[in-house]
Amino acid sequence: MSQRITIIGGGPGGYTAAFSAAKAGAQVTLVEAAHMGGTCLNWG
Repeated sequence: MSQRITIIGGGPGGYTAAFSAAKAGAQVTLVEAAHMGGTCLNWG
């Protein structure tokens, strides 16, 4: 059984969730409006 997952937000939580889901075998789409890493990494 394959799963498709869309994650909104490429901050620390979204990136970790996407990585974990892909590692478990899911087909992952990660949507981020700005730069990967989120606000804290890029502007904080």
